[in-house]
Amino acid sequence: MKKIESALISVFYKDGLEPLVRKLNDLGVKLYSTGGTFKFIQDLGLPVTSVESVTGYPSILGGRVKTLSPKIMGGILARRDNTTDSEEMHRYDLPYIDMVVVDLYPFEQTLKGTTETQSIIEKIDIGGITLIRAAAKNYKDVLIVPSVDYYAQVLDLLTRKNGVTDLEDRELFATYAFGVSSYYDTKIFAYFNTERQLPLFRQAYNHGKQLRYGENPHQKGYFFGVLEDDFTQLHGKEISYNNLGDIEAACNLIDDFEDTTFAIIKHNNACGLASRKTLQEAYETALSSDPLSAYGGVFVCNREIDKQTAEQMNKIFMEVCIAPAFSKEALEILTCKKNRVLLERKHTQKTAVQFKSALNGVLVQDRDCITEKVEDMHSVTSTELTNEQKEDLAFANKIVKHTKSNAIVLAKNCQLLASGTGQTSRVDALKQAIDKAGNFKMNLQGAVMASDAFFPFADCVEIADKAGIKAVVHPGGSIRDNDSITYCQEHNMAMAITGYRHFKH
Repeated sequence: MKKIESALISVFYKDGLEPLVRKLNDLGVKLYSTGGTFKFIQDLGLPVTSVESVTGYPSILGGRVKTLSPKIMGGILARRDNTTDSEEMHRYDLPYIDMVVVDLYPFEQTLKGTTETQSIIEKIDIGGITLIRAAAKNYKDVLIVPSVDYYAQVLDLLTRKNGVTDLEDRELFATYAFGVSSYYDTKIFAYFNTERQLPLFRQAYNHGKQLRYGENPHQKGYFFGVLEDDFTQLHGKEISYNNLGDIEAACNLIDDFEDTTFAIIKHNNACGLASRKTLQEAYETALSSDPLSAYGGVFVCNREIDKQTAEQMNKIFMEVCIAPAFSKEALEILTCKKNRVLLERKHTQKTAVQFKSALNGVLVQDRDCITEKVEDMHSVTSTELTNEQKEDLAFANKIVKHTKSNAIVLAKNCQLLASGTGQTSRVDALKQAIDKAGNFKMNLQGAVMASDAFFPFADCVEIADKAGIKAVVHPGGSIRDNDSITYCQEHNMAMAITGYRHFKH
């Protein structure tokens, strides 16, 4: 057990600091401080000693150097049970520092507010990060408070234990400290590596949110990120692990559509999607593709949800609804179910890369930003594509890009008719899609087919032809592309090749 007798306080923001400072004063703790923090404590009418009076040096180089002095660092790093350290502390008249309170320069916040290089560079904290690491390293003797986020917790600790801490307390706060420092350094590295794209993986997140559970109730789950940066949750229960995966899939999919579009997502795949002149029509058409799978799904659109659409949506159970806006009347309708999650989406930029754990490491890749348009539907058969077919092929190809491989999508009149998802063969994916379309009475005559990868044999186009499909799009690139092309030529089918594969595992 150690009683705190001295504390160094050096923070950028003073919000929330006063109760902590007053508690330390009440406990008889000697306070040391710098610059604006020193003045803040003085203005509270509390006794405080300036770091400059200890070091013998003023704050220099425009404030870049204040605490980096042997007299300060020695007071933090000195091992109380080490005889040599104690002798040197006495010889050089160094004050012991039992507690350090730091709040780093707001580097991340500065990045959000400016692109001016010098302003950003000046918010790279040197002294603060050094104080954090030094105090955390010497946690056996020193308590480190590395951020305003921990003021309330340390204030409670000081109050409960009357200014005394034990090793477990100090080790816990040291853990917090290295979490703060690693996050801070990661953000700085990311800034410098934006253009260079060095093959180094660095990611850090603060304040992971514990979820109810992971994919299944027996698994723990956490979300590391700031959901509020992307959405305003207007209504509903706590968002689950599986919800978050579906929400990401929904947003990635809907972003590829410019026309008024409504999509329904289940287990990361679209089970209904349509583009129409009005949102209500888009919703009703999307739902008709597979009303069975839509139950309990994630609903997403790219237009404000109006009263008429909301009235129709309210007839079915949905987990989550995502839209850029909700009319007042729509909100009144959709909030009648207390657990229904309503997310108003903000205009935010997606990250350039994606990553996921694999074995004992991490897989990182560029985000798939290729989205083929009508003009990218390059015909390779003598049977010319009609304008309607080109539009449907572009529409279907957007969906198949966001569908789990092996994937096949069948569409007509800018409506998803059915899809085959996550199959071990492309033939199985196609058969699944055809069977599903039949189950929901979807007419495949004149429909189009999109595949996320090339056809190694002509079997898929033959099966599609017999089902009534008249146009096909795929990336091409198989050594046997001509087998599929020849079949289409001989059976009055049109085929387009894009040159881009869209595997999604």
